[in-house]
Amino acid sequence: MGTLFVGGALTLTLGALAYPSMLGLDTVSTSTDRVISNTQWGPLTEGDRDFVVKVRAAGLWEYPLGQIGLQKGTSKAVLTASEHLVDGHAALDTTCRKIAPMLNITLPNVASPQQEGFVTQLKGETGTQFDTDFANILRQTHGSIFNTVAKIRSTTKNSLVRALADQANDTVLDHITVMEQTGLVDFDSTIFQQTTPPKLPKSDLTPPAPVAGQPQVVLTAPPNATSTPVDIDGIAGQAAGNGNANGNANGNGNATAGGTGTGN
Repeated sequence: MGTLFVGGALTLTLGALAYPSMLGLDTVSTSTDRVISNTQWGPLTEGDRDFVVKVRAAGLWEYPLGQIGLQKGTSKAVLTASEHLVDGHAALDTTCRKIAPMLNITLPNVASPQQEGFVTQLKGETGTQFDTDFANILRQTHGSIFNTVAKIRSTTKNSLVRALADQANDTVLDHITVMEQTGLVDFDSTIFQQTTPPKLPKSDLTPPAPVAGQPQVVLTAPPNATSTPVDIDGIAGQAAGNGNANGNANGNGNATAGGTGTGN
């Protein structure tokens, strides 16, 4: 019974991460490469926006699950994996919360109903059952999102989204690795779930929009944090500098061509 239940859980989690989350934003196209805004950091597509929301939503359930793992894990490997979840998602969340307002992206304050369901499920488990379900569910979900991270990293033209994808790539690969190091992962099951997307209602897969006036949830870094957020201020400053340089270059070119300019 436990194995069958885990199989269903894995399917639901895959759905929660594999489908786009539209939060407080109108969508008039199903094309993920449709540009929805042009920013000073490059064009922002539907796929870019969905990726930022997905990273935020992942942290909203995997971070607390890491905290639960620190309390319930019965092996050193599971405890280590739990530490990595808390550490990595705290840093990713800081980056998400930094770039979201810059790109006019609305972030959720809670994960999707299905994602929250997995937190509830694992809260009710103990011992070997907890360790096994913990390792398999999280190995499968991270394996699923890994391909999404790679696609965004290779296609986005937005430097802020690209920086988040770089950080997410390192974090997800780290989390895949520590889950595998528990020795509890059933690869046949997890790989099957990764390659067999479920058909679930979109309402179960989408994080609800934040309540107006509600403080934004912050995933606090642990005292011994080793992961660091992206230096978004540095990237933004570099973009501004490049813009000024291009503007000056254009200005100089116009002055030379017109013969009346004074800027050098």
